[in-house]
Amino acid sequence: MPHDFFRNPSITRRECVAALGAAAGSAALPAGAAAATADSMPQTTTVSITVHVNRQQHNLQLDPRVTLLDLLREHLALTGTKKGCDHGQCGACTVLVNGRRINSCLSLAVSYDGDEVTTVEGLAHGGTLEAIQAAFIEHDGFQCGYCTPGQLCSAVALLEEARKGDASYVTADISRTGPAELTDPEIRERMSGNICRCGAYSGIVAAVKAAHEGAASATGSKEERQ
Repeated sequence: MPHDFFRNPSITRRECVAALGAAAGSAALPAGAAAATADSMPQTTTVSITVHVNRQQHNLQLDPRVTLLDLLREHLALTGTKKGCDHGQCGACTVLVNGRRINSCLSLAVSYDGDEVTTVEGLAHGGTLEAIQAAFIEHDGFQCGYCTPGQLCSAVALLEEARKGDASYVTADISRTGPAELTDPEIRERMSGNICRCGAYSGIVAAVKAAHEGAASATGSKEERQ
């Protein structure tokens, strides 16, 4: 690169950085090395998978490195599921696989060949909201809404886990049988994998409790009628 280049007062900082980057790249590799490197790169083999997402079957040809989150967002245009931390720490990407909640950002799509996946778009039935969705609206369980899809999917799984009597870290009596009692500490512990940066936790706890109590009331009424 000619020395006069850097003495030119009309050169902008951006142009200078770009020129330095290009010069460094050309100096680092001998002639023809870049082309040889590209030619030696292994070709990616795609695999065929079938997934059932929100009660619809999808037959796909995918790079085996594609995550379930990217499959949903990039291949199926289901953008309700959010990419937050991309490290499995915030819960924004939570979906249900065969009824169990997982972090889709950490999960390879090929691992779920043949499985049933439910995202936030699949919670409602036609024009009828899932009970937890209605409860989130009633109890202001969200503010900006970015984490809400993951919160909702996690809450759906939580309610099913409680119905089956699964214990949590804060459950006092793990020998107790029957549905779990969802106290505020229980709900907070069971939802602790989902972060809300807006701080709508009190509304989320209230919504989960309301949905749980509504489901319990409906079950009780059904048993009484029988």
